[in-house]
Amino acid sequence: MISFSKRIFTLFAFICLSGAVLAQGQKIEEGFDYRILPIPQPVETKGKVEVIEFFWYGCPHCYDFEPELISWAKRQPKDVVFKRVPVAFRDDFMPHSQLFYTLEALGKGDALHEKVMYAMHKENKRLLTESEIADWAASQGIDRNTFLATYRSFAVTSKARAARQLADAYRIDGVPTMVMQGKYVTSPSIAGTKAKAIGVMDYLEEKIRKDKYK
Repeated sequence: MISFSKRIFTLFAFICLSGAVLAQGQKIEEGFDYRILPIPQPVETKGKVEVIEFFWYGCPHCYDFEPELISWAKRQPKDVVFKRVPVAFRDDFMPHSQLFYTLEALGKGDALHEKVMYAMHKENKRLLTESEIADWAASQGIDRNTFLATYRSFAVTSKARAARQLADAYRIDGVPTMVMQGKYVTSPSIAGTKAKAIGVMDYLEEKIRKDKYK
């Protein structure tokens, strides 16, 4: 005989499972869950699924989306190329773009990306001045002079400016925004939730494969 508590648990589990199945079976529609750019942009790698996250270190929504995005990126097969592009909507945000490309140039991008966000959103560091950014980098074990030389370098400043131009070409008006194969655009705000955005990305990934990476 099944006890009342066991019956309640079984019912609860069934409801949760049903909800998960319904969520997985949600219809994904162009114009609602994602949109297509009127002018597609060229992809860097042929025969791959290119995924770009346009983000800004100071964006709370980017910070909130990061755990789900990292989990998604970790389970991708070899034909998926994932990269990030920092967006500076204002001139005074350009230091954040330079910080991103400096860490990348020093081989510290993957290791410190989340730590930059944590410093800004949990430790209330603005990281908007060169001195403040260099001090933070030094606190992470990076030689301050090496960091500053890289931060001020032509290569880094050029990449930061190019990132702004790329964001304009993709018509990025908010972050985080995900662009797949140079033309499909989605985000938690477009799809409605973080979970739905991840589902849309999975859907678009399969669509791109079926279309032979076009």
